[in-house]
Amino acid sequence: MTTTTLPEVDTRPEGTETTGDDTPDMFHYVQKSKITESAVLGNMVVALCGETFPVTKSPKPGSPVCPDCKKIFEGLPKGGDDS
Repeated sequence: MTTTTLPEVDTRPEGTETTGDDTPDMFHYVQKSKITESAVLGNMVVALCGETFPVTKSPKPGSPVCPDCKKIFEGLPKGGDDS
C-alpha cells in the first residue's frame, strides 16, 4: 500500500480582497510553516499565485479558493513515501 501526502501547503485568506463585512472574497494556498508566524507577528506570506498578504483569518469549509492557487497546487507533485 502506498501513502501519499500533499506538500506542506494550506489555504489562508487574501487580506486585500474583502467584502463589506470584512470577509475575504477568496482564500489562497500558502506554506503551512509560514501561517502561524504571519498570524502572530504580522509577517507577509506569499501565496502560490504570487499574492502577498498577512494572515488574518482562517478559511471555513466551502470557502472560495483562488483559482490560480488551486491550479498550481493541483500541478504540484504529491509528497510522501513511494515505498
